[in-house]
Order: sequence, then structure tokens, then C-alpha cells
Amino acid sequence: RRVGLNTTSVTYYFKRKEDLAAAAFEQTLDRLDALLEEAAAEASPEARVARYLTINMERLARIRREEERDFAILSDLRAMEDPVKRELLERWRAIFRKTRSLWGTPANRAETDLFGARAHVLLENTFWLPAWLTRYEVDEYPRVEARLMDVFRHGIAAPGEAWTPELLDLDHDEPEPGREAFLLAATRLINELGYRGASVQKIASELNVTKGSFYHHLDAKDDLVIACYKRSFDTIADAQRLAETLDGSLSGLPPRVRSTMIDRSNRIARRFAGMLSDGIAEGSIRPIDPLVASQALMALQNAAFDMRKWASTMPRDRAVAVYASTLTFGLFDDRVLTA
Repeated sequence: RRVGLNTTSVTYYFKRKEDLAAAAFEQTLDRLDALLEEAAAEASPEARVARYLTINMERLARIRREEERDFAILSDLRAMEDPVKRELLERWRAIFRKTRSLWGTPANRAETDLFGARAHVLLENTFWLPAWLTRYEVDEYPRVEARLMDVFRHGIAAPGEAWTPELLDLDHDEPEPGREAFLLAATRLINELGYRGASVQKIASELNVTKGSFYHHLDAKDDLVIACYKRSFDTIADAQRLAETLDGSLSGLPPRVRSTMIDRSNRIARRFAGMLSDGIAEGSIRPIDPLVASQALMALQNAAFDMRKWASTMPRDRAVAVYASTLTFGLFDDRVLTA
């Protein structure tokens, strides 16, 4: 209806719904590739990242003014079937490599790992922007861009602060026996396959139970998604509460579920903002915009699952240090390479 065509007219161009979806993903990947080509023309890594962010902010402003249509949601790509899925994922990997090249050609494996983490955080932050930019007027976008680029450029840690993390002991219990394993399996499948790809049948098969067992725990698939996100957000909130006691993080969901989860996500982000404000007051955090920086942290945290294969190639503490360095010290600070 949006393009003035009926179903018969659409099927003239695309015989199956999957063909139309694949074409939408292809178009989005083409547009992403063009954005990266433009950014790559700049002279330095910092200038390239700044240009890439500017291009995205200008694009989102045009979308907000209804002058342009948004990208397809790439997380839904995981729900496609082979061979189309395989071809699209290869294109996505090429986009990732092109993003990583904004920092130049790595001299060794350590730089490859670091540049890869930076590329992931940059991409996920730009994908996460639509979830929170609606809280700002379009004429505020340049200021938001400047504040976000400040975090990308210099990180959140105050000058002289070192990387000295303290591991938190989290023990998140579910009141119903068996529910914890159920939600863990469902969360893993939703992360791997997306909302549309993680069917009730696949979740039941993962746990080697019947579909009837699924409905013993939850009434519908949307209830499962909400329960998975709630468990994840509760775990994050537990970590935040523990962190506050020490001295000195959706896109493919249905509108109802997405709205519920973004509201909870924003509450988590506000808590991050409060913690950042406390850090600014005590001098351990740079004087940054805590609201903008908190959303950058949300993007870093939300996307960490996708880095599990990358992280498996190195010791856990090393993977955490490299990934966290992207926002702790910024996207252009190499100190983690010699740590």
C-alpha cells in the first residue's frame, strides 16, 4: 500500500516474501557500503569515524523529517534460509571488514582484534541510535553527534585513570525450577537467529522438550521474548547495583515488545548515566554528556553477544580489556595493545 501496489503487483517483481526481504537487505547493505566508502576517503582514522557518524546523523535527521526511508533491520537477516542467508552474511562480513579498515591495515593479530572490536562498537552504536534519538529534537542532532564523537574520540575515563576492573559475583535466580535453563536457551537462540528465526519449535528442540512444555512456562512467543529481555535487564541491574557499592546496553522485535523493552532499556541507560555522573563528580570519569555516553554503553553491552567467537580466541580478561577499551579510552587509543 505504501508504494501504491497491490499484492498481485508485488508478486510480479518478487515471487516470494523471502525474495522481497532479501532485496531489502541487499539495498541496505549497498547503502551501508556507500556510506563507508565516503567515510574511508578521509585522511585519518579519527576523521573517517567522524565522517561516518556525521553521515548517519544526517541520514537519521532526514528520516525523522520523513524525507527518506530507513534501513532494513539487519538483525532479521539471521532468520533467512540458505543459500540466501549465506550470501547475505558474506556481504555483511565484507561490510564489517570495510568498517574495520577505517583504522587502516593492522600490523599484527593484536591490532586486527582491536580494530575489529572498534568496528563492532561503531556499527552497533549507529544501529542503536534510532532507539534513543527520538528523545531529542532534530535541531539538537548536531550537539548529540558532537557529544557522542567526544566519547568515541577520548573515551569516558579521566586522564591518568588505568584499566583496573573488579569482577562482580552475580547469582541471578529464577523462582520457578527449570525456568532458568529455559530462558537461557531461548535467549541464546534469539540472539543467534533473531526474533523471527527463533521459533517455538526450535526453542523446544534446543531443550529437548515438547512444544507443550513451552506453553507450560509461557503463554505466547512474545511473552517469552519479554521474559528473556527482563532476565537480561535484571542481570544488568544487579551488576549496576553491585558496581555502585564499590569505591571509585531490540531492533527486530514486534512494536509492542520493542516498546516495552526500549522503555526498560532506557531505565538501565538512565542508571548508567547516574553512575557516570557520580564518576564525573569524583574525578574518575571525564566531563562527558552522561545521557549520550550511557546510550553508547548500552550499545556496547547489547552487542557483546555477537563478539563471542572473537573473544574465544584470547584469554577472557584480555577479551574484556580490548572490548571495553573502545569506550573506556576511546576508539583511537592503543594503550591496551601494550597492557
